[in-house]
Amino acid sequence: MLAEEKVRKPHPREAQIFPRLDRETVDRLLPYGQLERPAPGTLLFERGARSADFFVVLDGEIELLDETGAQAPVPFHCYTVGQFTGELHLFNDRALLVSGRAGPGTHVLRIARPDFKRMVSTEADIGEMIMRAFILRRVDLIASGQGGVTLVGSSHAAETHRVRAFLTRNAHPYRLLDLDSDPSALEALAGFTIGMADLPLVLMPGGTALRNPAISELATTLGIDQAGDPDKVYDVAVVGAGPAGLAASVYAASEGLATVAVEGNAPGGQAGTSSRIENYLGFPTGISGHALAGRAQIQAQKFGARLAVSRPVAKLDCAERPFALTLEGGEVLRARTIVIATGARYRRLDLPGYAALEGRGVYYAATPMEAQLCKEQEAIVIGGGNSAGQAAVFLSRTCRHVHVLVRSEGLAATMSDYLVQRIADSPVITLHPFTEVTAVEGQDFLTHVTWTDRRIGASERREIGSLFVMIGADPNTPWLDGCVPLDDKGFVQTGTGQNGAPLASPYATSVPGIFAVGDVRSGSIKRVASGVGEGSVVISAVHQFLAALDDAS
Repeated sequence: MLAEEKVRKPHPREAQIFPRLDRETVDRLLPYGQLERPAPGTLLFERGARSADFFVVLDGEIELLDETGAQAPVPFHCYTVGQFTGELHLFNDRALLVSGRAGPGTHVLRIARPDFKRMVSTEADIGEMIMRAFILRRVDLIASGQGGVTLVGSSHAAETHRVRAFLTRNAHPYRLLDLDSDPSALEALAGFTIGMADLPLVLMPGGTALRNPAISELATTLGIDQAGDPDKVYDVAVVGAGPAGLAASVYAASEGLATVAVEGNAPGGQAGTSSRIENYLGFPTGISGHALAGRAQIQAQKFGARLAVSRPVAKLDCAERPFALTLEGGEVLRARTIVIATGARYRRLDLPGYAALEGRGVYYAATPMEAQLCKEQEAIVIGGGNSAGQAAVFLSRTCRHVHVLVRSEGLAATMSDYLVQRIADSPVITLHPFTEVTAVEGQDFLTHVTWTDRRIGASERREIGSLFVMIGADPNTPWLDGCVPLDDKGFVQTGTGQNGAPLASPYATSVPGIFAVGDVRSGSIKRVASGVGEGSVVISAVHQFLAALDDAS
């Protein structure tokens, strides 16, 4: 038997990550499950499975097995008497990251997954402790890379950046072997016949590999993709899982509506890439957009919402009732109401050679991953909104110098004052008003940027390896294809009917049963808090519409 202290060093937050239940708490859980004595070596749950039960160890132990590499599974932690198994997979249909094996003399309380969800909802204090432990366990897996995959590629390559961003934003653990700096990366490629077009290589447990995979292939192979039920008619389908969409999902599910949220990439939207949001109510020390989105996602799933991640919507058929959402790949989901929450994306610069440098020095998010790439270098942030300000302040911790470029006279009109003051006070951030980028250079990676002061026409060429573009907003509405009215900029019009008369809800479109919230809505305030507010408030209008439908049937 492998003792816990030989498997895993004590964690500084051990009591929260691996709490030990007292006898009274275990007694409260007994009615939800059944007692079992599995034979030694029995796999109680297995990596790759889409479902697992919840186990409380009453005697003996359960070993967690890391199967990240091609070698035999390696135990890395033991749950002992009073501890419980599981992490965030118990709230969704993602593939399990690790396997669990019973040790000699093990006696467990097994709680089936449906009963686990009922228990978490009913026993609120126990559920809170379990939820906290699950979140911290996933954070721990990400930090250690255990339970994940191995990524081999150049950290500066666009394709490596694309895969890393997807894994990071979907909270999937991975280990990067950087071909630019890690000698073991070349060793990992031994035995593979590959060219540059095959990189990055994603090494799976068991030794199989994905060569420069498309996001859809990666999501399916890793079990990150979560499909909706094509045979079910949902009360509400939320398209987009940014702050507005997640808020709508939480409130809809918590109020008993059958809810599915469809997201093409990862939860969080634009806000999910924010390094630190400090003016969001209830978080006095701030919170990253990624962490906020992750918590909201689990909250929605706790109430029963289904999140179909990595499932972009290709088309909405608004002439059909119930409404039909066709996803990429042909899958169709049906819902009685639709909440459009697909948000907006940053605009791109119209410069020669710019597109080829995206992901190779040109970025649209400033997360720890990008900050590491431009460590001890000069970087440029373009934009005068809060996202640009948050990026500049965050990057100033690692970059030698950060240049903030805006076309206007300053930041006061478009950025929160606390960010304006931090930028003004920072010795490593310089604001360049009335300035725009006029040229970018680089072969494989960005190497130089030229900016021009429009007041005097003077240009300056600088050696720059990282350019963060956070300007404007183009709505994510092409998939609507004329289904609902859009304004002249492509944002969804709400609040008025086709004859101009006001509608019952400011978030209703002129198509009954279709609503829009957040950044995608014409006239909305582009803030996380306002998106969350709209997403929560719109559900009252959804309820009213559904009640009218039921009365008419």
